[in-house]
Amino acid sequence: MWERTNQLPAEEEMRERCCKTIGYTLRKSSNWIMRYALTWDPEGGEKRGRPSDILIREWEANMKRMTRKCEELERIVYYRVGWRMLVSGLCSSMSVNRIN
Repeated sequence: MWERTNQLPAEEEMRERCCKTIGYTLRKSSNWIMRYALTWDPEGGEKRGRPSDILIREWEANMKRMTRKCEELERIVYYRVGWRMLVSGLCSSMSVNRIN
């Protein structure tokens, strides 16, 4: 059905938008508040039922699967073609893992 309507499943589209947002955030200056929030590690425990990982840790886990490091990710983000290739590869590999 997705091929006939020329659309992506909602989960895949949300994942791709999240990847694009992280790229946009990493391209900003280091003192920008959203970039600070991306790596911010709050003190104390989370409330019950809350995820314990911050966003950048989730990304580092995904990058480990692709053998990438956070520093390399920050370098790639400025090369937009490379970033788009990385995002498309990451999103497609996640959807393949989800199906299997």
